Amino acid sequence: MASTAAVPFWRSAGMTYISYSNICASLVRNCLKEPYKSEAISREKVHFSSTKWADGKPEKPTIRSDSPDE
Repeated sequence: MASTAAVPFWRSAGMTYISYSNICASLVRNCLKEPYKSEAISREKVHFSSTKWADGKPEKPTIRSDSPDE
């Protein structure tokens, strides 16, 4: 049986590593001075394509964004 002391703190807080790293990256970006801050914030937005499959064939892909303002 594994000890709970070996569990990373982000896992014991109920977070995934991705959510933990996104929070850390956001904090670092907010600590930067201008013009580096605005440049880093503009690179933070990610767009990706998602395709669902039905009956063994791909449906039309959907373009998504992870930013809450879009």
